[in-house]
Amino acid sequence: MIPIKDNIPTDRFAVVTATLILINVVVYLISISSGGSIWSGPAPDVVVHYGAIPFRFTHWGRDCGLIPDQFGTAVTIGCQGLNGVPAHFHHFLLGPDAPTIETAFTAMFMHGSLLHIAGNMLFLWIFGNNVEDSMGRVRFIIFYLLGGLVALAGQIAVQPNSTAPTVGASGAIAAVLGGYILLYPRARVLTLVFIIFFVTVVELPALVVLGIWFVIQALYGAADLTHPTGGGGGVAYFAHIGGFLFGLALIHVFAQRRKPMTPRYPVY
Repeated sequence: MIPIKDNIPTDRFAVVTATLILINVVVYLISISSGGSIWSGPAPDVVVHYGAIPFRFTHWGRDCGLIPDQFGTAVTIGCQGLNGVPAHFHHFLLGPDAPTIETAFTAMFMHGSLLHIAGNMLFLWIFGNNVEDSMGRVRFIIFYLLGGLVALAGQIAVQPNSTAPTVGASGAIAAVLGGYILLYPRARVLTLVFIIFFVTVVELPALVVLGIWFVIQALYGAADLTHPTGGGGGVAYFAHIGGFLFGLALIHVFAQRRKPMTPRYPVY
């Protein structure tokens, strides 16, 4: 399912949401300027340098980087003291990383591919404008950033030794989704639905759209625990879950007002 738009109007233009989208797009373009491509995203060394690697947060002071094979091609991610990587690794790795704390924020604005950033920014625009409207601009910035940090903490807690860089705004956006579903449970979302070989557009309750999204994250997260991918990469499902739960828990702390349910019709 791909959401297209909801039926909850906003009182004013969502300046912060639009600015966040712009920043994410600019960061994406900058990240691919020294390697990678517009479609496949930044080069691996950029992702490792600015991505948030759980191992670095649980083993403070240790750097990670790309380990080249005998032909000089970087193929795996290694961290100091892990998997036989020597303490002084600079001759073996293409690195070192940015400061650990810094990556908690840089990772939040990086994306791995064009589809990755396009999907995240679509969700942010559709659901972020109403959440921003409910709490004001300053509160929304704080809510968004805290949601992203809590999301990262959730991923680190579940996979503390992972060397896979976590990148993307989806953890912070998950917090927005969690807040939205409590603020506007009766909202309706125009959604593009794929049914085997058929594609259709239907209007679905936000509870259904976001509820299915969360269940999918939970199921894939459970599968990831059962068959872990280790440091090989993949989707940070527990960041999504952590961000969503943060949004559910704290939306009423941040939201100053909730718009009465007088949605515009139709949404298409």
